[in-house]
Amino acid sequence: MHHFRQLQIWKEGMGMTKQIYLLLAKFPSSEKFGLISQISRCAVSVPSNIAEGSSRSSDKEFAHFLSIALGSLFELETQLLLAIELEIINRNEMDPIIESIIQLQKKISAFKKTLK
Repeated sequence: MHHFRQLQIWKEGMGMTKQIYLLLAKFPSSEKFGLISQISRCAVSVPSNIAEGSSRSSDKEFAHFLSIALGSLFELETQLLLAIELEIINRNEMDPIIESIIQLQKKISAFKKTLK
């Protein structure tokens, strides 16, 4: 069993989620039940699935939860790109967050490979 609080990917997932919540405060309230809801659920899913997976008894099970976290990151990236396209938020503000998401995708993928 892994201790999720010690995992760098979990720490970065928590930091990314905080960044997302700060960003969502700038979205129009008309998106409360649309993109805001969807984006926040994806962001929270990342560290949550890393934590849940770390409690599993096998590396295979943990890898499954890492796959879910990874899927949430790709979904999150897509939704943020859509927010840029819809001009809800500007690209310059979003670029650092998207870059951190891409880096976290790479780190989770690399960590997942160590479990097999």
